[in-house]
Amino acid sequence: MKEIIASSNDAGQRVDKFLQKMLPALPGTLMYRYIRIKRIKLNGKRCTGSDCLAVGDRLELYINDEFFTEKKSFVEDFLSAGNHLDILYEDQNIILIDKRPGLVVHEDESGGADTLVNRLKRYLFEKGEYDPQKEQSFTPALCNRIDRNTGGIVVAAKNAATLRVVNELIKQRLVEKYYLCVVHGRPVPDSATLRCYIKKDAERNIVTVYDKPVSGGLNAITKYRVLEERGRFSLLEIELMTGRTHQIRAQMAHIGHPLLGDAKYGVNQENKGTGYKHQALYAFKLIFKKSELAGHLQYLCGKEFETENIWFMEDFSSGKIV
Repeated sequence: MKEIIASSNDAGQRVDKFLQKMLPALPGTLMYRYIRIKRIKLNGKRCTGSDCLAVGDRLELYINDEFFTEKKSFVEDFLSAGNHLDILYEDQNIILIDKRPGLVVHEDESGGADTLVNRLKRYLFEKGEYDPQKEQSFTPALCNRIDRNTGGIVVAAKNAATLRVVNELIKQRLVEKYYLCVVHGRPVPDSATLRCYIKKDAERNIVTVYDKPVSGGLNAITKYRVLEERGRFSLLEIELMTGRTHQIRAQMAHIGHPLLGDAKYGVNQENKGTGYKHQALYAFKLIFKKSELAGHLQYLCGKEFETENIWFMEDFSSGKIV
């Protein structure tokens, strides 16, 4: 029999979800069977997979040793990631990272270890705030995603309770997300709310925009406001109301104003000669709205975070983009 005591980062999880993380070698069907026949108990009693753990709860596991895999050495993959992070804000629960274009947030098909989440783990490990040997089910995690070639603010959680709260705030649209972008032409009117449906082709990693509902399509809502026009380009502020794949890029192209440098949704001929090889798009501002759902993060409610380190702004303001 092996015993596991739930820590603060394990609390709040369902028993089955916790065991799937803790014991990846244990098949799900067998796990549920062990729960039914009481070879897995919670605090000495019968439990169900949907029971939630609290700090100090005791899981008793009467299962074969083969399902207990040794944890990897602390020399994890994340230690081979880069060690640079542009940190906009940090406290005991949360980190706001200003991700630079070109860095992926999570491991992709290239399989490279240098990702934003691995840099985060390395940073916290070297600070002594994260030890994979001591954690049973939690690793520091990102709460939102940004495309490889888009820059901007990414929210990272240092503990499980924060991850749950921020994910719920984002789900309930209680975290306002604003972008700056440069587009071809000038949208008319100067401000509007775009409503459409987006359908993703996962194999090609591209989306198609539809004006009416389609099978497999998800609603997408984007607000834009023209800030300035220079020559054949305009600077826009975008408020992202939903978080669909390539939403801003696809929607702006759909209304005839693709982003500068966007080879996937724009027209290469229009980008030729500008020197821009990827989209001029930056997630520059976050606002945490007031809500009781913020829980232990109430101190963030009403706070606004903004980065001024936007790579294309100087070119636009000086009129260098032609």
